[in-house]
Amino acid sequence: MTVLRFVRYGLPAGLIVAGFVLLFAAPNSTRYEGFAMCLGAGLALYLLNWLFRLGATGDREREQEDAAREYLAEHGHWPDENKR
Repeated sequence: MTVLRFVRYGLPAGLIVAGFVLLFAAPNSTRYEGFAMCLGAGLALYLLNWLFRLGATGDREREQEDAAREYLAEHGHWPDENKR
């Protein structure tokens, strides 16, 4: 779990911090290019992780829907439906 959190939040944060360090500490010839490169890489990595997690929630919803359909086939009503 620690490695996952590091990849999910630590690497993007480290890249963004490195970008700001380059913005203030690098020589004028590479200052803005280094900042843009590190900031872009950090934001891209964070958004890629977010999109992956968003896709994984869709899988969970599909599995819940399949389980509800199996329950319907077995019992004749949806799991959250009150049977009267």
